[in-house]
Amino acid sequence: MKVSSTGGVSATGASRAKPAGGSSGFSLPSVNAASGAASTASVGGLTGVGSVDALLALQAAGPVGGPLERRKRAVRRADNILDILGEVRIALIDGEISPDALDRLSRAIREQREATDDPRLEGVLNEIETRAAVELAKLQFRAS
Repeated sequence: MKVSSTGGVSATGASRAKPAGGSSGFSLPSVNAASGAASTASVGGLTGVGSVDALLALQAAGPVGGPLERRKRAVRRADNILDILGEVRIALIDGEISPDALDRLSRAIREQREATDDPRLEGVLNEIETRAAVELAKLQFRAS
């Protein structure tokens, strides 16, 4: 009997113990031979699984520009924009908006715009950028 595992290790069946004397009858396989073949097959199976696990881990990590990494960067940029928008909103309510906050907002939107391909998101970014430009123009008008 030939046993093959996915790890590529092949083991032939265990040899039967020779009957003692000249009697013919039922005999069990040798304990050492059976355990050796079984352990070889199990080691081969584990090696194959270990290799697959390593490949899956590398694939999950992916390249630097992989989909998971791009999504993480997009979420970080979106969080940054939302933080700046929160600061601008509070400053507008207080009447103390600074040109620096509006510049940071415009810069963050430009960075986000480079990585987007969603038309609805483009529309929202256009509206935010326009509003920031209007508020900056108001500040410059009041200063002069």
